[in-house]
Amino acid sequence: MSAGEQRGSSRREVVVDLAALDSTMGELVGGKAANLGELINAGIPVPPGFCVTTDAYRRMIEVTGPVHAHEPATAREMLCGATVPTDLAEEISSAYRALGEDVPVAVRSSATAEDLPNASFAGQQDTYLNVVGAEAVLDAVRRCWASLWTDRAVSYRDSNDIDQSTVHLAVVVQRMVDSEVAGVMFTANPVTGTRSEFVVDASPGLGEAVVSGAVNPDHFVVAADGRVLDRRIGDKHMAIRSRAGGGTEHVELSTEDYCVTDEQLKQLVELGKRAQDHYGSPQDTEWALDSDGALWLTQSRPITTLYPIPESTKDGPRAYFSANVAQGVFAPFTPAGLAGMQLAMGAGARRAGIPVADPLDGPPIFTHSAGRIYVDITTALRNPVGRTFIPRLFGMMEARSAEIFQQLTEDPRFALTTTKRGPTLRKLVKTAVRLGAPPRAVHALLRPEAVRANAFRYAEEIDQLTRTRPGLTAEQRLDFITRIFTDITIPRVVRVMPVVLGTFALIAAMPKIIGDPDSVDDVRVVLKGMPHNVTTEMDLELWRIAKHGSDGDLDRFLAKYGHRAVAEIDLGVPRWSEDPSHVRGMIANYRRVDDPEWAADKQFEKGVAEAEAMIEELARRAGRRGGLVRTALRRIRALAGVRELPKYCLVLAFARVREQLKLVGAELAASGAIARADDVFFLDFREAREALRGKDFTALVTERRADYERERRRRHVPRMLLSDGTEPEALGAAVDGALCGTGASPGTVTGVARVVLDPVGAELHPGEILVAPSTDPGWTPLFLTAGGLVMEMGGPNSHGAVVAREYGIPAVVGVARATQEIVTGQTITVHGSSGSVEVS
Repeated sequence: MSAGEQRGSSRREVVVDLAALDSTMGELVGGKAANLGELINAGIPVPPGFCVTTDAYRRMIEVTGPVHAHEPATAREMLCGATVPTDLAEEISSAYRALGEDVPVAVRSSATAEDLPNASFAGQQDTYLNVVGAEAVLDAVRRCWASLWTDRAVSYRDSNDIDQSTVHLAVVVQRMVDSEVAGVMFTANPVTGTRSEFVVDASPGLGEAVVSGAVNPDHFVVAADGRVLDRRIGDKHMAIRSRAGGGTEHVELSTEDYCVTDEQLKQLVELGKRAQDHYGSPQDTEWALDSDGALWLTQSRPITTLYPIPESTKDGPRAYFSANVAQGVFAPFTPAGLAGMQLAMGAGARRAGIPVADPLDGPPIFTHSAGRIYVDITTALRNPVGRTFIPRLFGMMEARSAEIFQQLTEDPRFALTTTKRGPTLRKLVKTAVRLGAPPRAVHALLRPEAVRANAFRYAEEIDQLTRTRPGLTAEQRLDFITRIFTDITIPRVVRVMPVVLGTFALIAAMPKIIGDPDSVDDVRVVLKGMPHNVTTEMDLELWRIAKHGSDGDLDRFLAKYGHRAVAEIDLGVPRWSEDPSHVRGMIANYRRVDDPEWAADKQFEKGVAEAEAMIEELARRAGRRGGLVRTALRRIRALAGVRELPKYCLVLAFARVREQLKLVGAELAASGAIARADDVFFLDFREAREALRGKDFTALVTERRADYERERRRRHVPRMLLSDGTEPEALGAAVDGALCGTGASPGTVTGVARVVLDPVGAELHPGEILVAPSTDPGWTPLFLTAGGLVMEMGGPNSHGAVVAREYGIPAVVGVARATQEIVTGQTITVHGSSGSVEVS
C-alpha cells in the first residue's frame, strides 16, 4: 500500500505519494506536481518523492488569515512566520522520513496558474535544493508557500490577467539527484520552432547553474534520430554542487571538454521523446545524470512559446504565409471573422474557376492556426511561374515576405516539381480570360477616368444591395449573408481587381520603360499624394473635422465611414459606428498638431507637388521616350488610388454581415442557445444555423472566448511557417563584425542600449535594449518595457531566454563582455535568430 493510500482515510488528505497524483491533483493545470506524478505512472525515470497539495496551502491560509496581492510583503511575512498545524507538520515529516533517513531532497513550488498555454511562469516561485532534515523540509515548504507572493510573481500574474484570488500553491518534495552533469532539454527548437530538433544545454553539477543563467553551458541541437546538428562548447567556469549537511555551494571549474557524450545525448533525446509522447506536445524539461550514469527527468512542462502548426489535410512538407501579418492584423480572428473570410475567399475562388465544394469552407489553400489565417504557398514554391510571380507580388505589399519566399526556394524540400512554365501560364491565362481581366486592364489604361468611375459605381451598388432587409427570419438572414458575398460583393470586386493588377504591372514595368533600372525608388515618389484613394480621403476628412468641424460633421463622417474599424477584416470586431472612441481619439491627436508644416492636408499637397515634379524629371531622363513615360505615369496616378477600393468593398460587406449576425445573435440569446447576443461572433455560420435549430452552444462559446482572450496576448505571429513548425524568418545569418553569442529569442530589433548590472532601482525606458550580465526572475519587471535583451551569461534555455521568448522580444545570450563592450546610450541591433549584436 502506498503512503497516499495509507493516509486516504484522514480528514484532509494533504500529503500524497506522487504515484497517486493523477487522481488527487487534477486542479494543477500543467504544474510540476501533476507532471511528475503522471511521469512516474508512465514508468519514466523521475526521482521519488511526495507532494504537499494545495489543501495544505489552504489550511495555512486558515491559520494566517486571508492574504492580499496588493500587500505581497505582508503576505510573505505571514506565511513564513506562521506555525504549521501539528497534524500537517507531522504528515509532511512522516512522508519525508519515508524517503530515507535524513535524505537530501529538492523542494519545488508548483502553483495552480503555472505553465498555462500562454505563460511559462519559469522561476516565478522558489525552489530549494539539497534540503536535509524534517525541520529544514518544513521550513522550505513554508518558504515555497510564501514565494507565491513575491513581487515578481504577483506582477507576472497581473501582466497575464490571472485572478490573484484563485491562485494556490502545491509543493513537490523529491529525493535529490546529486548530479555529475545536469541541464535543460527542449523537445522542439524554441528559437526556430522546428519540432524535429531537440535543444540541450548541459553543465557539470546541479541544473540550477544552467536554469539560472549562471554559466554558459555546452549547447547542442540534436535531430530526432540522435545526430548532433550543432554543438557549441561553453566556458562552464563554475558548478553548483550539493554541500554536505545541506545546501549548495559554487565551485570553480576549469575545463575545455564537452560535459556530455554523443551517446548520452541520444539517451536524452529518447527520454525527451517519452515525455513528449506522454503529454502529446513538445516539452521543456530539466534532467540530471548521477554519478552512476543514470539519467533522471526532474521536471517536464509544455513549451509555451511555440506557435501552433496550421491545419492541413495534405501530406509532406508545407509552407504557409500569414494573411494576418500581410494585413497588419496580429490579433486573432473571432470564429465568425474566420468564417467570413473563408466565405469571401471561397466565393472568389469559385468565381475564378477554382474547385470549391462549398464557399463556406473557403478555398483549398486557406487554413488557420491560433485564430490567424494562413495561405498554403507550397505549390507556388514548387512551380517556376510561382517563383517568378509571388516574390513580385510580395515585393509590392510586404517586402520582407518576398525575401523569405526567395530563401525557401533554396530549401530542397521545396524543389521544383516541374521546370515547364507553359501549363501553369495557360491555366493563368484561362482564369484571367474567365474573369475578363485582359480587356478590363487594357480599357483601364486607355480610359482611366471612365474605368475609375465604374469601379466606384460598383462600390455604391454593394452599399445599396447589402443593406439590412426588414422582415427576414434568422434563417433567411444567414442565407442573405452567403448571398452578400457570392452574388453581390465578390462579382463586383472581381471586376475592379484587373484595374488594380494592371496598374501594379505598369508600375513594375516603369524602370524598363524609362530605361533606368535604378529608378525604382523614383517611381515610388510618383505614388505620393495619390488621388481617388478612399482611405486617404477618409483620413483627410477626419483632419478637417479635427481642425474645423463640429459634432454634426462627425456624425456625417460616421454615416459614411462608420463601417470601418481597427482590424476591420474581422467581422467580429465592433465598427466605428458602434464604438466611435477610436475616431474621437484620432481627432484628439490631430488637434495636438500645432505646426502648420505637419498639417495632414499640407503634407498631402506636398506629396502631390513632389509626384508631379518627379513625373517631369523621369520624362526628361527617358529622352526620346519622355512622352510615353509621362503618359504612363499620369495613367498610374489616375488609377493607383483604386487599389484601396476592393478592400473597402469587402470591409463594407463584412460590416453588413455583422449587422445581420447581431440580429441573429439577439434571437439566439432569447432562446438560450447562447448567453448573450454578441456570443454569435464565437460561432461560425453553420453553428449559428444549428443554434437556431435548438443546439446549446453556451459551453463552447465560453471556451472559445477564453481561447480568444489568451491568443490576444500572444506577442509574436510568424509571417511564414513550415509544417514542421519552423519559422523561416528565425533562421538568421550572423552579421560580420558583430558581437557574437547564442540566438535565444527570434527577431531583429534596433534600439538604445541600457546596461544594467543590478535590477534593484533600475530604470528601463520603453523600447530600450536591456544589456545585463545575467538575469533571474527578479529581473522580470524590466522585460515588460524592454525592446530586446543581451546577456553575457546563459544559454537559450536559461531563465532570461525563456522569458524573452514569452514576451516576444529578440534576445542574444552568452555574449562575452557585453556589459563592457556596450555602453548605455549606444544604438545597437540585436539579431535574436543568428545570435549577433551590432554596435553602431
